[in-house]
Amino acid sequence: MSTVISPEILETNPWWIPRQRYYELKHFCLQYPEWKRALEYLDGHQYQAELTDIPKTKTNITIDVTSDVAIVRESLSKRIDMIELAAEKAGADLSSYILKSITEGIPYSILRSRNAIPCCRNEYYDKYRKFFWILDKLRD
Repeated sequence: MSTVISPEILETNPWWIPRQRYYELKHFCLQYPEWKRALEYLDGHQYQAELTDIPKTKTNITIDVTSDVAIVRESLSKRIDMIELAAEKAGADLSSYILKSITEGIPYSILRSRNAIPCCRNEYYDKYRKFFWILDKLRD
């Protein structure tokens, strides 16, 4: 998947991050839809039924399904919240557009034609870069 904007911006730009870090964060964000689906799936009931069907080992170790599900749900929720928070901080008025673009790989031109995004290209990509800068700080 190619990027719409150049991952390399001038180091004098206030939202500068290293190119490889940008790619790391971009691929992190592309997992967002999977996390949302997994979070919906992990309601505890269906997952618990699948895990209780697993036969016990010779040592008869019991599986604490509830805590396993809670740990996974917390981890997924943290990641989802981190991305949503970064989008909100990058630009509250554009957060839904940024979130859609970041998590689904939709470029500005398609957002503009389908969703009537309320800003110009330069303003949008400024917020887009700011999003990755904020996410970089949140992930540290």
